[in-house]
Amino acid sequence: MAHVILGLLLIAPQSLYGLVKGFEAGVALFYSASSGSIKRALDNLLDRGLVEVASTETGGRGKKTYRVTEAGRQEFRAWMTGELAGSDLESAALSRLYFLGLVEPAERLPVLRRIEARIESDLAKFSQLDKQLDTVDIPEELGEVAAHQRATLDYGIASHRFALNWFREYADRHGPRPE
Repeated sequence: MAHVILGLLLIAPQSLYGLVKGFEAGVALFYSASSGSIKRALDNLLDRGLVEVASTETGGRGKKTYRVTEAGRQEFRAWMTGELAGSDLESAALSRLYFLGLVEPAERLPVLRRIEARIESDLAKFSQLDKQLDTVDIPEELGEVAAHQRATLDYGIASHRFALNWFREYADRHGPRPE
């Protein structure tokens, strides 16, 4: 979530309320977060020196506007151009796609190719599991359970194939395929 907040603040400095609205207006397509979790992540970014208070309105509640520091810009760029980590591939891929316009044009295609590579890797693991399951004897009393579990794996494979094709086509429109 921290990198998503950095991305939103790189688009424009904003308040906590603005960040919450930013999540609701677009980021929620691929990442959900409560206002409390956004506040905690923002406080952590402040503590780490990746964002700073740009201004504070006087009176009332003293609304603060936050902006990204140079260290925050470097952190965001390293995240965007680095390997996709974690088990939630969809959020990792879509958050990078959402903010792709914030990195240099020459860095965009490599980001897309890294997303492709991660999808290919995960798809290969699921496909291997699918083959292994073909050799497993399922006790009759667990047949119904196993059928739905297998359907879940089938969905995951189909979903990854779709994502891989989508990202390949999108990346191919932005540059040549590596040889």
